[in-house]
Amino acid sequence: MHFPHTSPQQAQLPLLFEAFLAQPLAPILEEVVESPWSAEPEVFSELSLRGAAGNCLNLLAPILRELSQDKDARWLTLIAPPASVTQAWLRDAGLNRERILLLQPSGTQSAQQLTCEALRLGRSHTVVSWLNPLSTSARQQLISAARTGDAQSLNIRLG
Repeated sequence: MHFPHTSPQQAQLPLLFEAFLAQPLAPILEEVVESPWSAEPEVFSELSLRGAAGNCLNLLAPILRELSQDKDARWLTLIAPPASVTQAWLRDAGLNRERILLLQPSGTQSAQQLTCEALRLGRSHTVVSWLNPLSTSARQQLISAARTGDAQSLNIRLG
């Protein structure tokens, strides 16, 4: 690229960009490295999808497919998925159905309790739930259970 009045070797950056580059980066990096959050991996994630149910499932399919093909020998567990998540949908979405457990709460057990139990047992690398709304205390219970079972918790909110 050639700028007027300069040789190609002396191309000047805009002043704002130069001012940004002149800022020291070391203190920022130190703050990030020393952050208590960086020492412990995240065990809880939440994905919020809005729109037609079919479109939401199409967006979710590649995520679940990747999780179903995880190198971890444990299960991908789906707790109380929407009625549209059927064995046929799992097959059509290309998921490895031999590595997936579909669980529904029974009796007086809630989906929240079943999700915590599945996380705590540690037989699943990832437990996917559809809990909505999810209170702060419920979220903390999922995080604690996931840490106990060395698992990941993924909550899907469909809106």
